[in-house]
Amino acid sequence: MEEKVKISLEYVMKCSPKVLFNRLSTAAGLSEWFADDVRVSGKKFAFVWEGSEQIAQKSLQKEGSMVRFDWENEDDGKYFEFRINKDELTGDVSLIIIDYADEDEVDETKELWNSQVSDLKHVLGS
Repeated sequence: MEEKVKISLEYVMKCSPKVLFNRLSTAAGLSEWFADDVRVSGKKFAFVWEGSEQIAQKSLQKEGSMVRFDWENEDDGKYFEFRINKDELTGDVSLIIIDYADEDEVDETKELWNSQVSDLKHVLGS
């Protein structure tokens, strides 16, 4: 089995952490940019892309700053995580995404996130 590589990406966002957090932590917010449809049952989130569904559990949430989802079908503890950083001096808000990919899919995964975050910025008007 191929070892997964941890990826960390950072994007500067032109919006408040509160507005951004809503887009990262709620079904309505996530369905605007992350997946075609998002359904929630308790802490379980069903993400739908082109008719295919993947289930993740919201395992960690720090109000306004971080949310982590664990994929249900991954038994190796892999997750994806959104962190919001606000620079105290400049006031710049950045989104940090932590994800995992197979070694031969790192570039594709980064491209996918770039595309997703581009959609997110469009939704936020930033």
